[in-house]
Amino acid sequence: MEIVHYPVMHREVLENLPIPSGDSLMIDCTTGEGGHTSLFLSKYPSLTVIGIDRDKEIQKKATERLSGFGGRFRPVNAWFDEYLETVPSESADAILFDLGISMFHYVESDRGFSFRSDEPLDMRLNTGSGMSAADIVNGYSEESLADIIYRYGEERYSRRIARAIAEERAKAPIESSERLGEVIRGAVPKEYRYGRIHPATRTFQALRIEVNKELDRITPALENAIRILKKGGRVAVITFHSLEDRKVKWFFKDEAASENPRIRILTKKPIIPSEEESNENPPSRSAKLRVVERI
Repeated sequence: MEIVHYPVMHREVLENLPIPSGDSLMIDCTTGEGGHTSLFLSKYPSLTVIGIDRDKEIQKKATERLSGFGGRFRPVNAWFDEYLETVPSESADAILFDLGISMFHYVESDRGFSFRSDEPLDMRLNTGSGMSAADIVNGYSEESLADIIYRYGEERYSRRIARAIAEERAKAPIESSERLGEVIRGAVPKEYRYGRIHPATRTFQALRIEVNKELDRITPALENAIRILKKGGRVAVITFHSLEDRKVKWFFKDEAASENPRIRILTKKPIIPSEEESNENPPSRSAKLRVVERI
């Protein structure tokens, strides 16, 4: 079994999410291939981890990888915000969110997450339900597409890109990631095509967020995470772009400053990867880690 995801800031996560001695429970809300969970189970022999992931395929990899820990790893196939609603209050010692999409999805999933491969334009983490990226690209109005690309991709050429998509899909449905990438590349100014990032990067991010309703899940999940924590327990959240980080930052700030605060913020400024990690694992460069403690 090949593992393609590098657990981001694993040293920093272990240092800032201590587990009490004796029988304890951690919830890994975004298990992926199980990198962070493996580290915690190895370090804490009395720890049980509930590992949540909506993607059945990547969860199979995590379950195989963590099989040596027996019943101490309990996989749950669900959206993390929906599962956390069902967990009893004050029952967990630690909760971890790694909100980034795993490298598995770009490299192995064959669902069109990357514009660098010719794959079906899907992008769903739960392939059994919901609209695919192709449904959105071919079905949303030009105006709605432009709004999504601007709001979730912070893409300055959103209207030009949406117009080009609308013109292309009128000729034939856009059903592959490679074709969509080519349409976007052709829609932007020449100087933008050769910038620091590929011109389709922001649009693909926006579509992925819309498909999986990623931003809509953050606040209700954090609300329940705080409820679920035991006193002295901690929540750690890793984000990878400003839209995610903004939601996490302001939820924690508002909660800590409320009339009856339930948390205290341990990271006044987010922790970022070391220079060494950024060089070894370039996708980690944009990561930010925020940690709070239940009081």
